[in-house]
Formats: sequence, structure tokens, C-alpha cells
Amino acid sequence: MNNQKAYPIGEPDKKWGSVEKQQWFLQQSIKRSYQEEVLTQINKLQSDFDITQYGALSIDESRYPLFVIKTKNFDENKKTILVTGGVHGYETSGVHGALDFVKNHAQQYSQFFNIIVAPCLSPWGYETINRWNPKAIDPNRSFYEESPAEESAALMAYIESLNLTLIAHFDLHETTDTDNSEFRPALAARDATVHDNWNIPDGFYLVGNSLNPQSDFQTAIIKSVEKITHIAPADEDGKLIGVELSGMGIIYYAAKELGLCMGFTEAEYVTTTEVYPDSPLVDNENCNLAQVAVITGGLDFILSKDKF
Repeated sequence: MNNQKAYPIGEPDKKWGSVEKQQWFLQQSIKRSYQEEVLTQINKLQSDFDITQYGALSIDESRYPLFVIKTKNFDENKKTILVTGGVHGYETSGVHGALDFVKNHAQQYSQFFNIIVAPCLSPWGYETINRWNPKAIDPNRSFYEESPAEESAALMAYIESLNLTLIAHFDLHETTDTDNSEFRPALAARDATVHDNWNIPDGFYLVGNSLNPQSDFQTAIIKSVEKITHIAPADEDGKLIGVELSGMGIIYYAAKELGLCMGFTEAEYVTTTEVYPDSPLVDNENCNLAQVAVITGGLDFILSKDKF
């Protein structure tokens, strides 16, 4: 039986049209403030970093401007890294982990790297605590040419305009209990498909690019993060979220084929983080610190492999 029947919008075995998507949109509500929780933090960084607006969401351009934070004095002789957070707006530590990295570590690493941080790609999703954007589109399945998600399209266009070659891209995410309770049922209803629930992993894990795995890089990040929080064990089938485990806390997806954020840059080293904020073993600070440990652990690995 299609689990679409359990969802309150749409008809069983029928994909959503514009009516159902609008019905879904009208059920969303503002639950927290992008201005107070994110933009105020970005504004505090203006004296030490270059802040650039690269777009705004059309639903309300004044309320949802999009910013990147960059280290000053970009040097063409340095390698450039990208950090992205809040591609899924409901994944809180991705946003605040990115900001914490800037505040506490970016200056240190700027002697070796040019650093670009886009801390919150989906501010409407952040405020409504949503995986999707206002058009019921998942931005993290939309990083491809002529993307239907303006959140994805705006970042891709901006990065392309810089004409830079990135060495690394860290995309900061979470896996939450609401993936099973809300987002997968909504996806099944929207697309008229069956989505069986995952066993939500209790702990941190990484998703690498199956076409460019860089397993030593992923392993170095896991070793960095396990100093901060626990790593998710495999389930009884030896998997995480239905995917075969490739190392402790490491699985791989076809990043570009799936339209994932980590797949659009062609960077040598890429990874997507998955923090589990619903674990009884963590709190908000621990989740943010785990995201920071991903970036610092990954950069330390690159520094150990390359001559700077």
C-alpha cells in the first residue's frame, strides 16, 4: 500500500499538482527568525571578513537576502574552499556550525586557503523549519543546470561567477527524526511513490561522492568528529539510511546524478555531513562543534597531503 494515504494532502497514487503544492505551502508557518538568528551573526563579522549578497528569495527579497562570507584579500596563489549550510533549512547545526567555523577558525586557516562560507542557502526553510522551499522543491536535489530551486541556482551562479577552482567543499547537514515522521511521507505523497522509513542512525555520519570517494579524507574527518560526538553505528543490515557502509560512519551517493549540493563544484575533496540532533547524547552546542570539527579535520588532512 502506498504510504501516501497517510499524508493529509493529495490523493493516493496521484502526483501533486499546483493545487496540492499551494495547499502544502499554506500549511507552513514561521517558527523562528532568520534576521535575529542568522543575519545578526553575519553582520557581526563585517570588520574581519568580506560579506557579499549573492541573491534573495523571490518570496520576500527584503526578508530573505542570501549572503556569503569570504576571507579578505583573496590570493590566486591560495587554494579555495567552500562551506555550505542550511541547504535544508530545518537542519540547524549546518547553519550555526558554518557560522561558528567562521567566527572561531576561518582566520587561522586563511593563511593557507581562500575561504567562502554560505551559511544559510534556504532562509525561508530555516524560518519554517522545512526541508523543501516554498514551491515544495528540495534544494538538495536541485543542483543542476536550469535548476527549479532558486536557492540552488543562486549559489551555483555566484560560484561560477568567481571563476575559481575549489579544492574542497563541505556541505553541512543533519538527519533528524522528522525525516521519517514528516519529510519522507510528504515526499511519497508529492511524487506518488513509496518511501519506506529508514532506521534513523543515532550518531554522526558522512556522505561522500561515489564517483570521487576520497576515502582517506572522509576517514580523517570521522576521526576529527569522534573527538566531539559519537559516530553512528551500522544497522542490523550493515547499512546507514539504507546504504551499504563503506567505512566507520561513511556512505557514498552519486552526488551529481542526484543533484546534491556537494556535487556541483567539481572540487577534489567533497563531503556532506549528517549530524543527529535528536540523540539524547548531544545538545545544540555539541552538534555545532561536530560541524566545525568536520571542516577543521578536513582542512588539516588537506594540509598534511599538499605542500603549502
